Amino acid sequence: MVSIFGIGKNQMTIMKSRLWRFSATAVTTVSLVFLTGASAVESKNQDLELRIGIVQRFGEDPQVKLQLEPTAGDRLQLRFTAGNQEKTLVTQNPVKLETVMESLPKLEVEEVVVLGTYRTFETAEDSAKSWRSRGIEVEIAQPERWQVWAKRDVYNTPLLRRLLFQSVRTAGKEMAYIDTKILPEVPRVTWEVNGKRYSPNHLEISTNKQLIRVRRGEKLENNRLYPGRLTLQPNAYGTYTLVNEVALESYLRGVVPHEIGINAPTAAVEAQAILARTYALRNLRRFVTDNYQLCADTHCQVYYGWSGTAPSTDEAIAATRGMILTYNNQLVDALYSSTTGGVTGYFSDVWNGEDRPYLRPVVDAATNLWDLSLKSLADETNFREFINRREGFNESTWNTFRWHKETPIDDINRLLQRFLEIKNSPYAKFNTVEAMSIVKRSRSGRILELRVKTDIGTFTLEKDEIRSAFAAPRSTLFYIEPLNKGAADLWGYAFIGGGLGHGVGLSQTGAQNLAKLGWSNSQILQFYYPGTQIQTLNPNIKF
Repeated sequence: MVSIFGIGKNQMTIMKSRLWRFSATAVTTVSLVFLTGASAVESKNQDLELRIGIVQRFGEDPQVKLQLEPTAGDRLQLRFTAGNQEKTLVTQNPVKLETVMESLPKLEVEEVVVLGTYRTFETAEDSAKSWRSRGIEVEIAQPERWQVWAKRDVYNTPLLRRLLFQSVRTAGKEMAYIDTKILPEVPRVTWEVNGKRYSPNHLEISTNKQLIRVRRGEKLENNRLYPGRLTLQPNAYGTYTLVNEVALESYLRGVVPHEIGINAPTAAVEAQAILARTYALRNLRRFVTDNYQLCADTHCQVYYGWSGTAPSTDEAIAATRGMILTYNNQLVDALYSSTTGGVTGYFSDVWNGEDRPYLRPVVDAATNLWDLSLKSLADETNFREFINRREGFNESTWNTFRWHKETPIDDINRLLQRFLEIKNSPYAKFNTVEAMSIVKRSRSGRILELRVKTDIGTFTLEKDEIRSAFAAPRSTLFYIEPLNKGAADLWGYAFIGGGLGHGVGLSQTGAQNLAKLGWSNSQILQFYYPGTQIQTLNPNIKF
């Protein structure tokens, strides 16, 4: 119980009102001024600029270094503030950024109320929407996994945070907790130019040629070339983010080859380019908390700068310049994955939130192989028949189309305990799983609820969190079989399933097969996103 002795009645009323008032304005709204002006989209030569977090938590491991290099014949321009003065340094030499732990004159406390931990941004965003509907102001963060935090500039005192925490726990939200860190020291970036050492919190890096090479790692073994400019800036976790400020079409050159490959058929690469462009513009709100827009890994889209560009993907990007996928004149939620396992899913098969009319189950085959209206995959018998079919699908020859994995119970216990600890679940203290069963499937066959019985009680895993809880499932399109291996006790479980990834929207593997059959990029996109239209960016499209 938090003591409120000494706080006046009026102050207490104001604090309670602030804790629970309805938040009419979504705090994740992103300023899209650069997208709304007609001049920004009327010309195909006009490009939009994105902010991509290419190194998200620099300083987390002090052994990891960054080295910035100009290309041949160019120079780095470094802009920062030292004291109260703006400084600009120019050098043709590499600049190595390191982090040292700086002792603080007195201990500092960093504290945040964590309202939930999630596998994906989509589920975190739905949770944030629910909290806002209750009058709690929140923000979405990603210190490691996605989390919903009570908004720090609103709940900005220990008393407010504890009042909120008590309220949500009283309301039955057992996963909420207060994350308190006592800091004797903090990481500080340091670098040297011309024999002089600098330690700014914010650094802007540019070159005349708009190309910067970044080496990263303990031995600077990771080497990538980035177009545009770079900014090193603090984030919400006490470390730093290296942000690439890059034009949209240049960004796509670093995404498309790493998402679908440079040897995919032309129509599939063009479809991927349209989706990657749409996805980027639709998801600019993801990292508002850290003052950038997108990340560079599979939590967004894989982006490696201009390392790995190829003529085949460059041509597809150029051929589709400015093209995006829309539904009712609005950017679609351009979700895609490696392999569907033979059937795509609803949005709500994987995440919480409203379904999108263009994201619905489609049997991933060029012919009428299975009628979902007659044989729903929500039925366990139908599902097992479907998942044991291998021929006739777009992905039939792909190695992740079907899979079978046997996992010992000790491994299941260990991984599940870790998952539950991260979620702050009271069931994290279990010793062993005694039984598991699939309770509910969606019409596309994806698991909606999986019940786990342990020595301390029974709980249910839902939707996308199932993939985080166990090592075996590559998707939620699977069934399980208990294994004894000839012994009396449970040895473990067999996971038998199909697909790699969430399975909603386009299958990158399936799209390649359709392209080989002669389908155009528009036919491929219509197949996976029924009712959508390809448009060129214009002022009438809603973001």
